[in-house]
Amino acid sequence: MTSAPALHLGGGAAVRPVARLSAANLRANALLAGSAAGGDVLAADAWGHGAEWVASTLSALGIAPDGLRPEVLFGLPGSGTRPVMSLRGRVLGCKPLLTGEGVSYGYTHRAPADTVVALVTGGYAQGVVRSLGNAVSVGIAGRRHRIVGRVAMDVCVVDVGSPIPWGSEVVYFGDAAEGDPALEEWMDATGLGAGEIVATVGARARREVVV
Repeated sequence: MTSAPALHLGGGAAVRPVARLSAANLRANALLAGSAAGGDVLAADAWGHGAEWVASTLSALGIAPDGLRPEVLFGLPGSGTRPVMSLRGRVLGCKPLLTGEGVSYGYTHRAPADTVVALVTGGYAQGVVRSLGNAVSVGIAGRRHRIVGRVAMDVCVVDVGSPIPWGSEVVYFGDAAEGDPALEEWMDATGLGAGEIVATVGARARREVVV
């Protein structure tokens, strides 16, 4: 698997990962966010969460956005609240990878043993930072699987060990309380702050609100 193949799945949205936003967590966090001088939760498109959606949710609760602590409202690491955003992709297909065979551009990963790898939606164009390759794992059906090789523009490769169904959901980061990979893992691997990561992902991936 030396490069990302052309993907024809009936439209661009089908191959883009989803930044899933939890309305329930946003509402719960809003009641705990408190005030801090100078806080602006609607800056930078509400840190990638969507300024219009965040503003309308707060308005429905009768809460003014001015002065709320963004890290608490959005559930960023260290805030003690639940994360509002998770990033999710889909499996586009699987193929065997034999011992010694390389993955993705430049072969920065070679299989130490026979395995199966999956091509997954989500690449650096959607905020899946290149330095995550060979550094973090994703969640698929409750199990963790490592990203291997370099992250491409719209896809990445995951070592899944054995074939998994096409279309299976892949969790890049989410709510650690539900067993998802935590945003802190991305922070450690990239050196970026939580706000930088979620703002970039939220602006580039397709956003989807769940109740």
